[in-house]
Amino acid sequence: MLTYQTAEDNRLKEINDQVLARKEALDVIRWGYEQYGNDLVYACSFGAEGIVLIDLISKIKPDAEIIFLDTDFHFKETYNLIDRVKEKYPSLNINMLKPKWTPAEQAEKEGDRLWETNPDRCCQIRKLEPLENALNQYSAWLSGLRREQSPTRQNTQFVNKDNRFSSIKICPLIHWTWEDVWMYIETFNLPYNPLHDQNYPSIGCIQCTAAVLEGDDLRSGRWSGQGKTECGLHK
Repeated sequence: MLTYQTAEDNRLKEINDQVLARKEALDVIRWGYEQYGNDLVYACSFGAEGIVLIDLISKIKPDAEIIFLDTDFHFKETYNLIDRVKEKYPSLNINMLKPKWTPAEQAEKEGDRLWETNPDRCCQIRKLEPLENALNQYSAWLSGLRREQSPTRQNTQFVNKDNRFSSIKICPLIHWTWEDVWMYIETFNLPYNPLHDQNYPSIGCIQCTAAVLEGDDLRSGRWSGQGKTECGLHK
C-alpha cells in the first residue's frame, strides 16, 4: 500500500501516468478503496464537486467514511443540504468535525471577528487543526479538487503526496470542468446547495464567502479583499 512515507516521486509518477492515466473518476475512486479500504476517508465541503463525489463514492463503498469540517460558521443552506444528503445516502458515515473552541471561546481567546483580523488563524483553528486530528487516523483522503478551479490547483494529480497532513491525497475530479460537474448533478437529479444558483460557485463560511461576478475566477468569492484564496487545506 502506498503511504506518505513510501510515496517517492517516481512511484507517484508511475501511478498517475500509467496505472490511472486516462481513467474515469469512478475508476480512480475504485482504485483508492482497493488500496486503502477503511483507511481512506473523504473530507467533503458539500459543494457541487462534493455532491458528485458522494454519489460516485456511494456506488463503490456505500458505507464510506465522510468528514465535514463544521466550523460553526456555515450557511444554513449548507447544513440543510447535509441533512438531505444523509436522507438520500443513509449508509454513509458522515461525521461533523468541530473545532476545539466554540465561537464564543475563540472570540474570548483570540479576539472578536478573527476571520477579519487574522483569517489564516481563524482557518487554522476551525478547519486545519480538526482535519489534521482526523486524518491522523487514516492513510489517505479523498478531495474534490479540480484543476480548472484556480491557478493554485492546476498541477493537482489523481494521487498526491500531501505534505501538509503527511498523507496521500486522491483527487478523482481533476479533469472535470464546472460544466461537467453540473451536467452530472442535473442528469442524476442530485441535491445541491441552492446558493450555487445565486452566483456562489465556492461556498465556505458565511463571513468569508461572497457571490462571484460573471467572468471572475470560481474561487474569487472566498476571502474577498483579504489577498487569500485558500484556507490552507490544499497548500
